[in-house]
Amino acid sequence: MAESDDFFVRFWGVRGSIPCPGAATARYGGNTSCLEIRCADHILIFDSGMGIHEFGQVLEREAPVRADLFLSHTHYDHVWGWPHFAPALDRRNAFTIWAGHLMPDRSIEELMMGLLDDPLNPLNRKTLQASLSFRDFEIGHTLEPQPDVRIRTAPLNHPNGSSGYRIEYNGRSICYVTDTEHKPDRLDENVLALIEGADIVIYDSTYTDEEFPKHVTWGHST
Repeated sequence: MAESDDFFVRFWGVRGSIPCPGAATARYGGNTSCLEIRCADHILIFDSGMGIHEFGQVLEREAPVRADLFLSHTHYDHVWGWPHFAPALDRRNAFTIWAGHLMPDRSIEELMMGLLDDPLNPLNRKTLQASLSFRDFEIGHTLEPQPDVRIRTAPLNHPNGSSGYRIEYNGRSICYVTDTEHKPDRLDENVLALIEGADIVIYDSTYTDEEFPKHVTWGHST
């Protein structure tokens, strides 16, 4: 049992775009994005890239599990571990899945369950035995998945939209800011406001938006 003030992050996947196993990536691993954050007994998961498969093997030993899964966005590298998340097959477990970038045209339930439809995967809606709930939110709102856990959100500059997260618990904070493109001539005020004074900032950016193909339609950027 975790102590009441335990607050930590563990990385299960750190790669972007495609998994890259091999000796060259052995130190940090080759799985795509997935983070585990524990707030005492509360389990928070950020993104469901291929790293969630390995994390799921650990969670299987902890059943029954209650956890929240937050998606920064739903490009393949951030969701393609979802169909391989074994704890979702266990009726003892319960998961709430959150996303802020899909409304009003889509929902996170539609997207995540669609990944399980025939003929994409041998798993399907019938094999999922865990209790699942889905919550779409508006980026910029503050979320409270547990009474003592507060999560601030901010828009990131990424195709199709993306959410940055600031997890606040017991007077400390961890920020997760991934897949965001900066203007080459200025800092992103949304990111600066989100991470100000944070204890840990997890940050990733592959390119500036000048380097990204010009035909892309940008999402929730300001």
